[in-house]
Amino acid sequence: ITGDVTTLMIFLADKVEIPDLLLLSLPAAGAVAVLAGMLSLGLSGEVVIKKQETVIDRGDKVIAVLFFATIVGTIGANVAFGIPPVLCFLFGLSLMFLVVQFLNKDEPVLEYIRKIEFDTLLFFLGVLLLVGMLKELGMLAYFPALYDVMPPVAANFLVGIASALFDNVPLTAALLNSGIDMTLPEWLSLTYSVGVGGSLLIIGSAAGVIAMSKVEALTFVSYLRYFFYLLVAYSVGFVAVLGLGQLLVM
Repeated sequence: ITGDVTTLMIFLADKVEIPDLLLLSLPAAGAVAVLAGMLSLGLSGEVVIKKQETVIDRGDKVIAVLFFATIVGTIGANVAFGIPPVLCFLFGLSLMFLVVQFLNKDEPVLEYIRKIEFDTLLFFLGVLLLVGMLKELGMLAYFPALYDVMPPVAANFLVGIASALFDNVPLTAALLNSGIDMTLPEWLSLTYSVGVGGSLLIIGSAAGVIAMSKVEALTFVSYLRYFFYLLVAYSVGFVAVLGLGQLLVM
């Protein structure tokens, strides 16, 4: 639930539960293993690993512990006491801000975040512009119409692929607002598809855009060469989610 905004959106709409979402990690891990296996075919040579000492100061260790505690606490508090995840997120984020502010007095925390997250901010600015354009053109209304002409499972698969071109957040919001009715396995397949499908293209996720800006050899075209492998891995995980969903309803 902490890995993607769309997962949180579907959860807050009471379509899935946290235990069900945790099980999605199994098909997702399987898809990653399939992708790694396909990409490893034909590789030759030796990998040389050199040990390098890394010094991590006390402040970074505290932030890492708070970050991990926020994730675990969010899931645990919701399952045990029904506390909304957003409250735990904000509480953990507030603690991290306070700790950084006290431990790093030489530089304002917001200025520090601006420097390391500038590419992410630009990405989401582009997303907002794209969403505004799609809304004005009425394009978002066409995606819920897919569920009128094809089975929900097939529509979920296509929506996941579409999220590589159109941001998955407005797509998910359009589907949730349309009031479509699906079973638990179908909602789980949608959660997987919109969360993973964006990675089919490097422009489909903030992580891909940031990696492209940091790694000189990584471009849209070089990433596009692996589209078939990514599509196969995405499809394998999607089928695994459907099988997992059937087991949950038995």
